Amino acid sequence: MKHKRLFIVVSTGLLLIISGLLGYKLFYRASKDLSYKEFISAVDKGQVQEVILEENSNSFVTVLREDIKQKYTVPHPKTDDFTQYLLLNDVKVSYGNGTAISTLLNIAIVAAVIFAVVWYSRNSNTQASLISDANTKKSNKDEPVTLAHVAGNAEAKSMVEDIIDFIRDPDKYASVGARMPKGLLFYGPPGTGKTLMAKAIAGEAGVPFYAMSGSDFVQMYVGVGASRVRSLFAKAKKSRKAVIFIDEIDAIGKKRARSASASNDERDQTLNALLSEMSGFHDNQGIIVIGATNRLDTLDEALLRPGRFDRHIEIGLPDVNARRQILALHAKNKPLADSVDLDGLARSTVYFSGAMLENLLNEAAINAANDKSKYIKPEHIDKAFYTVIAGAQKMDRSYISELDRKITAYHEAGHALATQLLLPDYFISKVTIIPSVKGAGGFNLTIPKDEMFTTERQLKANIQVLLAGRAAEEIIFGSDEVTTGAGNDIQKASRLMVDYINKFGMDNELGLFSTEVLADSPDNELIAKCRGRMKELYDDTVRLIKDNLPSLEAITDELLEKESLSGDDIIRLCS
Repeated sequence: MKHKRLFIVVSTGLLLIISGLLGYKLFYRASKDLSYKEFISAVDKGQVQEVILEENSNSFVTVLREDIKQKYTVPHPKTDDFTQYLLLNDVKVSYGNGTAISTLLNIAIVAAVIFAVVWYSRNSNTQASLISDANTKKSNKDEPVTLAHVAGNAEAKSMVEDIIDFIRDPDKYASVGARMPKGLLFYGPPGTGKTLMAKAIAGEAGVPFYAMSGSDFVQMYVGVGASRVRSLFAKAKKSRKAVIFIDEIDAIGKKRARSASASNDERDQTLNALLSEMSGFHDNQGIIVIGATNRLDTLDEALLRPGRFDRHIEIGLPDVNARRQILALHAKNKPLADSVDLDGLARSTVYFSGAMLENLLNEAAINAANDKSKYIKPEHIDKAFYTVIAGAQKMDRSYISELDRKITAYHEAGHALATQLLLPDYFISKVTIIPSVKGAGGFNLTIPKDEMFTTERQLKANIQVLLAGRAAEEIIFGSDEVTTGAGNDIQKASRLMVDYINKFGMDNELGLFSTEVLADSPDNELIAKCRGRMKELYDDTVRLIKDNLPSLEAITDELLEKESLSGDDIIRLCS
């Protein structure tokens, strides 16, 4: 059996390699590289016959009029108006997914892989392969994860300490009539450490850790998911004491549909199996079930009741002190320069999750390695910071006209001016008109204060800041020349406005009632109210910028000259 499995794996690997080499030989052999600057020059001279675009590709293929048999590969700028630019210059635009031969090869590869997977699944125990025993010596030789590996989340750690003690010594609690909680539910944004906390509980208690994702239970065939639930719990019961962790539990634990037409038999059976297994636990058995989700509101009430998931523990975004601890934890094995200020970095990373902070330091380490530096310096962290936030800078900006740079500068200057005037307590980290690979023509990076609450004044000010870019464009270029650059700003402002009126009850006319408790249906009165209040705030923003036009012009001029400004620059230009 082992030899057959090895044969399938090796054969599939060889097929992938051969097909890849063949596809490369057939497609790329006849293709030459052409820089984007050379391509633009050829378009302007009317030398380009056709452009072939491919989805999710970083390049495209072009054919010149002088030799239609020769293909050229050109880097894709991925701008919104690229196709329009080609059509206006009489260039034929077509779309494709590679050559026919490459397509056939891909089909053959997929067929081979499917065959291997099906054969393997029929001749092995797939249920067992989905279950990991991360803290047992057999499956994981690494050091077990403990609470010492979890930085921040002090409240969550204090709420699980008695659970750990419960697992270690259930008789201690049984002697006073205490029942061990059957389940813990971790909820919060992605990347905040829910999985890490679950592993730490198992590591601290010294028990096996069985982990599966909710999506692992979801299958096409009815009954498969329920069978996997029973298999998982059966294996955990053999260990007597264990931690069962189900990540993304909302995949199987969503609220069940009340109508038969909207129900999902497979998911419902899987959920029923989970409920049955959790109800079947003996008290003080020493087995705890931990679920994790970032969509608590979607879970079925039967799953949330006491006796199932007894404790709901929020694993939220870290505050400034927790961010400092997380940064220090991930910086242990990294050679930081003495000039690196982790305290300042912790203050600047508001709304960063633990995963984002880890990625930030990792990107900084990569930058240091690329610079052949022995130490991670502040400039490496600064570059990584903006890479994580907005993406890497575009290297080729030759296609950007001077008018586009001017529009972007006024737009970003409007955001910066409104922030400085309306939210002076916020820290403006950077204002730039350098485009990023994520499609942004520029951005304002503003760091809010760590606060428990947001006031009505702050909500309205945040909406005005989002609208200020569009307002600046209208003032300078006229209402007929406003661009599409404010599209994302308008979406964010609209969400804030709906929350302002409907969620937080800050409108006197509509009062404190929220339509979110009703069935999903358009609320015309709410929409009309949001439109009216948005128009009022936009008009206020236009007046604010007009009253401070010299400051807007000063910020814009310096942005056009330097391309990036700091918060100190904005303060200086607005004074």
